[in-house]
Amino acid sequence: MDDRPSRPGWTLALASLGVFLTTLDVVVVATALPVMRVELDADLADLEWTVNAYNLVFACLIPTGAALGDRFGRRRAYVAGVGLFTAASAAAALSPTAGALIAARVAQGAGAAVVLPLTLTLITAAFPAAKRGAAVGVWGGVTGLGVAAGPLVGGVVVQGVSWEWIFWLNVPVGLALMPLSALLLTESRGPRSRLDVPGLVLAGAGLFALTWGPVRAPSAGWGSVQVVGALAVGTALVAAFVAWERRARQPMLPLRYFRDRGFAAANGVAFFQRVSLIGSLFLIAQLFQTGMGYSPLQAGLRILVWTAMPMLVAPVAGALADRLGFRPFMAAGLALQAAGLGWLAAVAAPDAGYGTVVLPLIVAGIGIALCFPTVAGLVVSAVPPDEAGVAAGTNSAVGEVAGVFGIALVAAVFAAHGGYGSPDRFLAGFVPAEWAAAAVSAAGVGVALLAPGRTAPE
Repeated sequence: MDDRPSRPGWTLALASLGVFLTTLDVVVVATALPVMRVELDADLADLEWTVNAYNLVFACLIPTGAALGDRFGRRRAYVAGVGLFTAASAAAALSPTAGALIAARVAQGAGAAVVLPLTLTLITAAFPAAKRGAAVGVWGGVTGLGVAAGPLVGGVVVQGVSWEWIFWLNVPVGLALMPLSALLLTESRGPRSRLDVPGLVLAGAGLFALTWGPVRAPSAGWGSVQVVGALAVGTALVAAFVAWERRARQPMLPLRYFRDRGFAAANGVAFFQRVSLIGSLFLIAQLFQTGMGYSPLQAGLRILVWTAMPMLVAPVAGALADRLGFRPFMAAGLALQAAGLGWLAAVAAPDAGYGTVVLPLIVAGIGIALCFPTVAGLVVSAVPPDEAGVAAGTNSAVGEVAGVFGIALVAAVFAAHGGYGSPDRFLAGFVPAEWAAAAVSAAGVGVALLAPGRTAPE
């Protein structure tokens, strides 16, 4: 343990900046995808992997990132994760081909996987239970700000400079964040002293195989040997991972957590919500440019009414959940997200103007805002405080895995019904894909209702 005094304000600020960077890079490429497709001569699969390479590595390594913090010190691991993320951002900016960019995104995801779970762990350790909900609400709001700023930043940079600068922007922020974190954060360690290497390998290989299948399906066909084989191998590896985790001395994912109804429900909500959210974002950013003819900057500004809602609403939802419980916010959030995305699918048409789609985007954005802080709050409240890092890492991993599947899902539906040949062709694929995303969010409402009632800390 560090003998320096705890600094809740600085901890919240520095951890929030870390979550902002890692969340921003989940979505910042969204408005740059049409430009990347042309300049890097990329196809639909390349575009999917530009996003999914980051998300998949992010998801697979998050539990290991949390374990590294427990083992070697959370402050030390946080600084190292920021350093890797910053270096990988520079490599992404220098990428001459789609393949090189995808490789750099893999390294970015590895750095983000260390940073993200430790942000929530650092905040949880720095604040007493009575103030934790509000602090986590701020964390959720900053997470929302990262989502909100991503398409806008991408649009401004792509139109004003070039797509490479969406990655260069991370570098000075990361270089400033590292020394400030080393100086001002309090060091702490968690209960785990070993890394679960077999669990990491099995989970990573299984998730990669399960993602590879849907990504390849539009070009190879769902009945092809490589797609069916990838899905079968992935399922077998995930089953082996579960079997290993049941008997591992210090598992990467303690399965006993899922015996807690609140923890299990919160992670279920996170999965359904992120499948719908990230899958939708992948196509909505392209809708404004390819389907409606806006520039990257114009697209980023118009998406802001959707993605800015968490920044405005999440802190309030996090604070109210301390008094009212988490379940109503999660259920209402998923319902509003489903309603907004379904409404968007219903009105999307070749002659639709921005006024037609703005209200659906606002409704969906409020739904996102209700979910972000309340899912995180329920997860960390379901485990002892010294295990918050493991719980937060698990939840973050679930969310990132969901984002990977969300992009694979909507891209598969899009490819089956449309394409990039013309705005009409794009919209022919967009509408059924968006209905699919809305249906996933609606299905998650039932999971949210399984959560316990008022569980916030006294």
